[in-house]
Amino acid sequence: MDEKRIKQVKLKYGIVGNNEALLRALDLSLRIAPVDLSVLITGENGVGKENFPRIIHDHSQRKTKKYFAVNCGAIPEGTIDSELFGHEKGAFTGAIEKREGYFSVADGGTLFLDEVGELPLPTQARLLRVLETGEFIPVGASQVKKTNVRIVAATNVNMQEAIRRGKFREDLYYRLGGITINVPALRERGDDIVLLFRKFALDMAERYNMPAVRLSDEAAVLLKTYSWPGNVRQLKHIAETISVTQDEREVSAATLREFLPTEKRSHTQVVASEQSASGRYDQEREIIFKILFALQRDVEQLKETLQALSPDAPVSARALPSPASNTSAIRFNDADVADAEEIKDSNQPTIEEVTEELIRDSLRRNHGKRRAAAEELGISERTLYRKINEYGIE
Repeated sequence: MDEKRIKQVKLKYGIVGNNEALLRALDLSLRIAPVDLSVLITGENGVGKENFPRIIHDHSQRKTKKYFAVNCGAIPEGTIDSELFGHEKGAFTGAIEKREGYFSVADGGTLFLDEVGELPLPTQARLLRVLETGEFIPVGASQVKKTNVRIVAATNVNMQEAIRRGKFREDLYYRLGGITINVPALRERGDDIVLLFRKFALDMAERYNMPAVRLSDEAAVLLKTYSWPGNVRQLKHIAETISVTQDEREVSAATLREFLPTEKRSHTQVVASEQSASGRYDQEREIIFKILFALQRDVEQLKETLQALSPDAPVSARALPSPASNTSAIRFNDADVADAEEIKDSNQPTIEEVTEELIRDSLRRNHGKRRAAAEELGISERTLYRKINEYGIE
């Protein structure tokens, strides 16, 4: 490991920390940069995966060429192919002129595909062809185009699980992940957490000409033992918030606790007993909404799986295992049917109404920021965008 070179890279890209796993990831990035192969970067949301494609590009033979970063999860499914591969005039409604996609404009350079695990299956097939042959066909075109682009992809998705569920092509995964770089979660980085807090606090002090906040020993211990579900992004937000809202420049453990959200709970956990009655109702309702929202996602994924098994038949007409042919199949009796009818005829809100209210509440809490709302809801930005259009949410 070239420690001097890694130190230079950390300074150039503003990377703070001495965690062994982080240093290995940086070292691997530098080693494979000159080798013109595809790279897959894995890690949770907020760990800083976006730094590594830039490092790879800047230390490769393509460093004088173009570099483009594309968030695949933020582009609606209906336009993702056009964004990546371009389209011809009149290829679809609204295509009033010819457009070059990223694979054309990045020719000779590097294309960073963030949230690649959110790509729809048809787009994955197109991407696989580009990786294997360097060829693609723009939407609405008939002629094949060539491109010479290096792909660096990133994902926070468990790819093996996505493959098992039929959400990601196995052949594309192996083509992308020939070289895989894993960026560690913040909770795994030990003393780096305190170093990062100090950096963010000093940045705020310099920006707004004020004394920097500092952590007490107890606060530093608390900082290192917290789970950090939002990783570095969450830590930066907390350091900046404390810097501008607290008069006392030394942060005690008690003060820090006020800014650390309660550890993530499962849907079945009860709310704290000290909350008011109205507060308990709101949080319990929120938990129920999230359960129903997760259930709707599971149903949609089941439909997609059935569609993949028999693409020509509608889901409702597709054959499912019957009790006669499979003794483990689900059976319904008259009581089940009666219960279902009672629920159907009740005045309870439908799952669509519940989902819409959950999305509206999340957008309201996050001040209309779709990315933050999508992360809170546990869905991709593309899915959230589709739901917003579906429900006509302003």
